[in-house]
Amino acid sequence: MEKEESIYTISVLKETKQALSANNPLALLELSNKKIHSAACIQDIESITLTIVIYSLAKLIERKNNLKIKNWEIFVKKMNVLLDLSISALEKNNRSAYQKYILKAKSSLESISPSLKQNTKEIIRNACINKASHIYKHGISLGQTAKLLGITQWELAEYTGQAKMGDINYNRTLNEKSRIKMAMEFFE
Repeated sequence: MEKEESIYTISVLKETKQALSANNPLALLELSNKKIHSAACIQDIESITLTIVIYSLAKLIERKNNLKIKNWEIFVKKMNVLLDLSISALEKNNRSAYQKYILKAKSSLESISPSLKQNTKEIIRNACINKASHIYKHGISLGQTAKLLGITQWELAEYTGQAKMGDINYNRTLNEKSRIKMAMEFFE
């Protein structure tokens, strides 16, 4: 991971800690969306995992009252410790330690509560698919995106087919006059 990307990731981790402590799902969703842009460019598993962790935290906060998560404060403290360790590892340029702590944060999400294991797995799975669609929007192939996030191409294709990808007009056909004009300019 390059120095600039490390500095950016450290700032995202610090903002994630603040938003998590404040129980602010909107700030977490925004951070996740910001980080996915750089993750799409560098395509490293740590950046992608971080976006999934942040997005999943936002969804857990949104649903924590409905899910009746016990020991939420303890979970937040544990997650903040892992985020602090991740920051420290990046500051020391220790990528393997950073990767270990981010993966540990993801597994902590999965084990937040034994009674909620299925719900948290579903949230993480949906986070993977959601973030995959964002990477796919950045021009990374469907197959490569699915491989990066550990989902099937079918799942990603199904989601991207349902999600609005913006008003992208790449496939708009030009009228005859415009095509002729373009062809004439080509030969000039």
